[in-house]
Amino acid sequence: MSEEKVNKEEMESSAVLGEELDIKVTHKYDDSDIQVLDGLEAVRKRPGMYIASTSSKGLHHLVWEIVDNGIDEAMAGFATTVTVHVDKDNIVTVTDDGRGMPTGTNEKTGKSTIETIFTVLHAGGKFGGGAYKVSGGLHGVGASVVNALSEWMEVTVFNNGEECFIRFENGGHPVAPLKVVGKCSPDKHGTTVKFKADPTIFTETTIYDHETLRDRLRQLAFLNKGIRLVFDDDRQEEEKKKHYEFMFEGGLREYVKFLNKNKTSLLETVIYSEGHESGIQVEIACQYNDGYNPNVYTFCNNINTVEGGTHEEGFRMALNRIINRYARKNGFLKEKDDNLTSDDCKEGITAVISVKHPDPQYEGQTKTKLGNSEVRKIVSDIFGTQLERFLMENPDQAKIIMEKVILASQARMAAKKARESTRRKNSLEISSLPGKLTDCSSKDASICEIYIVEGDSAGGSAKNGRDSHFQAILPLRGKILNVEKARQHRVFENAEIRSMITAFGCGVLDEVDTSKLRYNKIVIMTDADVDGSHIRILLLTFFYRYLRPIIEQGHVYIAQPPLYKLQKGSTVRYAYTEQMATRIREELGDRISVQRYKGLGEMDAEQLWETTMDPKNRTLIRVTIDDAERADEYFNIMMGEEVEPRKNFIVENAGYANLDI
Repeated sequence: MSEEKVNKEEMESSAVLGEELDIKVTHKYDDSDIQVLDGLEAVRKRPGMYIASTSSKGLHHLVWEIVDNGIDEAMAGFATTVTVHVDKDNIVTVTDDGRGMPTGTNEKTGKSTIETIFTVLHAGGKFGGGAYKVSGGLHGVGASVVNALSEWMEVTVFNNGEECFIRFENGGHPVAPLKVVGKCSPDKHGTTVKFKADPTIFTETTIYDHETLRDRLRQLAFLNKGIRLVFDDDRQEEEKKKHYEFMFEGGLREYVKFLNKNKTSLLETVIYSEGHESGIQVEIACQYNDGYNPNVYTFCNNINTVEGGTHEEGFRMALNRIINRYARKNGFLKEKDDNLTSDDCKEGITAVISVKHPDPQYEGQTKTKLGNSEVRKIVSDIFGTQLERFLMENPDQAKIIMEKVILASQARMAAKKARESTRRKNSLEISSLPGKLTDCSSKDASICEIYIVEGDSAGGSAKNGRDSHFQAILPLRGKILNVEKARQHRVFENAEIRSMITAFGCGVLDEVDTSKLRYNKIVIMTDADVDGSHIRILLLTFFYRYLRPIIEQGHVYIAQPPLYKLQKGSTVRYAYTEQMATRIREELGDRISVQRYKGLGEMDAEQLWETTMDPKNRTLIRVTIDDAERADEYFNIMMGEEVEPRKNFIVENAGYANLDI
């Protein structure tokens, strides 16, 4: 889970309410208005079309595109190792020991094949020429797009006893044609790509995140058993610098064990299945733990299909079908009992589904959902057959699974009754809103905000200080339930949680519909102390587990109230960090009165508005999910049952904490 700051000047459409936007064009439209973007100009003009965004996520996408080429060589059986190195200037070098890109002349372009690959869109060996059976990127834009969005790039290829080199600058233009710069051993082969991201494209940041790179390379090693992924980062402090080598012969089995490392597994072994049909390879591993939340991760050709797709549907169908069949056949379900639902069967399961497809079809530009219909049946047949065999051959472990899913079914029925009470019949029925909510007058959700505050004292200041047109206040009494440790029926019975669900109006779990969300911003505003931090993580845990789309779509924020009020004469300044307070002290000199705010309730309404709620002055932190796997791990560590992982996490990260105890 990561955070990004929101502009203080941000005020959405409320700043232009009542104004009419003039989009008429007076300029004539003729032949001269038609632009033809040659080569890689189109990529630089509209980079978002190729890498989704030019934010940190897009920056890291550059690395994945080049790494994917090395992985494709490994999947084809020619490479064993892919190495990623980041130097202190955030220059990335990716090396693989594959065949080495072809260095001859391309017939269609008349240029070297290397130059063609890196300067022509949709040029590559992944269009049915036989070089690759399956590949992460089948659009042929990866290498050329990275080149286009780099300040410079250097490519070195070793094959046929020669070392060949070419350099590109200024948005992908070759400095000179490919040339032979030396000899090498006939046994040496592979490709090295070195590049520096263009800061004029990636204006937000050109600094790579160490954990993001490390975690993705480890994930790729899990997904491709027997392949070595190496990572070195020169930017790390010497005492923290570490050489990483990831290689997992157990593949997805080891991946599931890794994902469950902070959880209590119910089974002795990981349920594993693999097979292939019609050129499509299927590999699935899963294991139940004593938690209540399912964690299912899906991949196609190493691409994380975060929205699932037909491979996940096939897994879900088989899981539901086989568990119900086994439960009835072995007396866990009686004739009069209803079938177990898919949610019952998935409770507490950690699963990784990986398919390798020669012609994958994705829904959406960013490849987040697999659409191939034939995959559904293939996955269902392969996993279903091998799951049934596992249950028959392991009756003791099968009994544990049956007891888990039957208990989940009973809890689901109890939760259904509690959940019904959180639903409002009509979003316009104000009487059904929670009584403690002080709502705003506007019905335009796009400009509305709701502040979640702790206690009546802070709630009173917030109510009096807010702009009642677009800001609503919902005070909470005490700490909400830790949903990581509770079954659904207890969650829906919790008064504070029910108040939030009703106030937001968008439903929960699989029924979340953000189009019905009554507020564009949900702002968590708690004290800057230990209790405030605990309440904040309890709320974020609830949002992540029960209202995840509101985080994914950027509706959740954390308010940053000041820690200090510093005054000298008529000059009043607010400090939001200790460092900021020190700087202000130095600026104002002697005879300063300093007030340390222990909580929001110590501020009067005017101060709270001026520092924390006024869109012109406030600082909000938007909560986003960059990596679901990492977010799930952190929530489980901090809010789960296991004490030792939490203790280790606190010890490792204590130096970053700034808490007022």
